[in-house]
Amino acid sequence: MKLRIAILSFWHVHAPGYAKKLSERTDCSIVAVWDEDAARGSRFAEQLNVPYYSDLDEVLASEEVDAVVVNAPTTKHPEVIIAAAEAGKHIFTEKVLALRTEEADRIIAAAGRRGVKLTVSLPKLGDEKTLYAKQVLEQELLGRITYVRIRLAHDGLLPREGAPAGWLPPHFVDRESSGGGALIDLGAHPMVLVYHFLGMPESVSAQFGYVTGREVEDNAVVTMQYRDGCMAVVEAGFASRHSPGLVEIYGTEGCLLIGKDAEIRSSLLPSGPCPGWIKPERLPAGMPAPLDQWVDYVLYDKPTAIPIGHGLALTQLMEAAYLSAAERKIVAIPSNGD
Repeated sequence: MKLRIAILSFWHVHAPGYAKKLSERTDCSIVAVWDEDAARGSRFAEQLNVPYYSDLDEVLASEEVDAVVVNAPTTKHPEVIIAAAEAGKHIFTEKVLALRTEEADRIIAAAGRRGVKLTVSLPKLGDEKTLYAKQVLEQELLGRITYVRIRLAHDGLLPREGAPAGWLPPHFVDRESSGGGALIDLGAHPMVLVYHFLGMPESVSAQFGYVTGREVEDNAVVTMQYRDGCMAVVEAGFASRHSPGLVEIYGTEGCLLIGKDAEIRSSLLPSGPCPGWIKPERLPAGMPAPLDQWVDYVLYDKPTAIPIGHGLALTQLMEAAYLSAAERKIVAIPSNGD
């Protein structure tokens, strides 16, 4: 059996990569393209040798389409994803699920009503180092967690040869279509990791920077306060050259640092002949890329590492962070948000 897939928009920078990956799978077939930009959609449809549809309802009504990959502008997610769910198509979507919690609730409800398998692209959740960190936390090897800091940034808006305005396309930092900048894109990964490790915070506070003069933030810092006194900090940026991804988790008995490698130091671990920092001899096996997880979920009912509840939580945290930055205030999270 082949999963027959329609690509819904090539707005997102990851869309061509998804199309390539699906084309390489023997159990998948791209059968159609829809795009809100007719010229772009027609161009990619021609490259893929499939029909281009200018009407979303028409492609979703096709009995030749089993599932869709949504790369549409973030602000169009509720419209596009709910329409796909109501049409009974399985859905893979780029993050974030939606800009507002109410929208994410409607999306998930629509998928549930129709028995649609919905997956958000959150690759960090299946990463081998994330799986290791989760094991460390579950085993309480750091004691009580007191502070978490996660940073992810790149140079997408900095000039380089052949790209004086940076390598990110202009539409990607257009507020009307993206809904935000560095935080809603790169920041989605550390934000969902904080939730994965610690659950929902009590409150959120955010500040944005605009060093490249775009209308959306190119730097973002979000702080999250937990009821037990623990704090978490998320940093994201589009204006940092050679910035490594960093995860720091601190507790009353030790800390875990994740960059290129994972290193732990804990008073609860035997020191052995070399006391101090320890690199794990073996990390857990990582999960496949989210797109592959989704295909395996749809075709073979294999479990994924990406619970849809994490997509909902991410939307709630993003909504709170953008409200905080806009109104310069601390935003409380409802007590039933976890």
